[in-house]
Amino acid sequence: MSSDDGSSRPGQWPDSEEGGLFGDREGEADAEQDPAPDAGPRRRGPFRRHPVLVSVVTLLVVVVVGAGGFALYLNSQLDDVGRVGLGSLPEAGRPPALQTEAVTILLGGVDEGDGRSLEEIAAGGWEPGVVRSDTIMVVHLTADREQAYLVSIPRDSYVEIYDENGDPQGMDKINAALSLHGPAAYVSTVEHLTDLRMDHLAVVDWAGFKDITDALGGVEIDLNEGFTDPSGTTWQAGTQVLDGEGALKYVRTRYGLPGGDLDRVARQQNFLRALRSQVLDAGTLTNPFTATRTVKAVVRNLTVDDEFDTGQMRGLALDLAQLGGGELSFLTAPFGSFGTTGAGASIVRLDAAQSDALWTAVAEDDIDGYLRRYAGEAGRLPAPSEVN
Repeated sequence: MSSDDGSSRPGQWPDSEEGGLFGDREGEADAEQDPAPDAGPRRRGPFRRHPVLVSVVTLLVVVVVGAGGFALYLNSQLDDVGRVGLGSLPEAGRPPALQTEAVTILLGGVDEGDGRSLEEIAAGGWEPGVVRSDTIMVVHLTADREQAYLVSIPRDSYVEIYDENGDPQGMDKINAALSLHGPAAYVSTVEHLTDLRMDHLAVVDWAGFKDITDALGGVEIDLNEGFTDPSGTTWQAGTQVLDGEGALKYVRTRYGLPGGDLDRVARQQNFLRALRSQVLDAGTLTNPFTATRTVKAVVRNLTVDDEFDTGQMRGLALDLAQLGGGELSFLTAPFGSFGTTGAGASIVRLDAAQSDALWTAVAEDDIDGYLRRYAGEAGRLPAPSEVN
């Protein structure tokens, strides 16, 4: 794999003006800097960049504790989740729904906006540039409910962008779809890239990531090596229990890691893996205070499409909660090469042939076959002992 501009080596993302998969908006400080302290009570909807999967997976897993009175409480909470419509997309222009019980969801993470929720922005008519999607993941739960796969699409992927009516708008970074055209365009662009029908959309803001980590009382991770990052934070080798602030630093660090953004993506996915393990821990699930705090943290930071109803979310949660640790796999869309646009922006070109193989495998519930075929080139998350 080679870089089109010669500025990056294999295994390391180039430093773009936006900072990589979970990086910064143009013109903002490097992601490693400490987040600004809260200025007051947090209201639902300030969209900030973060790993979206933390919030959504936690929501879908923690629901399994819902029994009796807590189930009623949970349903009332889920009814308050923000909603956005996708009705502007013509059915004729979308991939057909899979004729199986498999479920495919587009998970989006968004950076800092103007304080309004995604639901509020969409209701008033989409305003280009208010929010930007820094995290794009396709989650697929197989028809037999034996496996779940989460595939990251690098936000700098250079693809054809589609608008809210499903019409092509030219080539751009994939994260421009939401920023320029809104939620329906976000779904349409990913559907055209993957030729997969997105059954649902879920978007979570930055606040949810930090809130959920703290609601759980911190998340335990292991570091195979210690180092000091450019923000001045020293990471000791061994077991660490991260609170919300520490978790943000862990998943946002890029500089100082030998693989740059590739290592940062691995850190983020490694953290999600550790978080899920903790959520499934018996002590976490049976603690009503922890469960309640976690559900509240998710709900106030989550927006879904208006057809993703409470019963569907609850049912999907029960399915995901029954998966073992080895049955939830993290992947990254196949990397082809680095490049730059005519304006000098760094981009990622996906490997077209291997990407087609991946998305076909998703549609056919044969991702294990894809992993066997491409082995070390499949972009699968390494074992915890191999992630720093």
